[in-house]
Amino acid sequence: MVVIRLARGGSKKRPFFSVVAADSRNRRDGRFIERIGFYNPMAPQGTESLRIAMDRLTYWTGVGAQMSETVDRLVKQQSQKAA
Repeated sequence: MVVIRLARGGSKKRPFFSVVAADSRNRRDGRFIERIGFYNPMAPQGTESLRIAMDRLTYWTGVGAQMSETVDRLVKQQSQKAA
């Protein structure tokens, strides 16, 4: 099954996450199918902390991919900010 989840990057105590579509059997930071965005929880005020390609997210959910709880929460937050 394909899942849309966060893959951690960045250095120690400076997390940076990629939003990826990956096979659920692969490791969290392992192989993925497609990178569809990023999330930077340490972004300074006034800079972009979250970017997700909504067209690719719609595609992957349309073909049966499941979003993780965290990604689902971030997508809802982003859509509320846009509205």
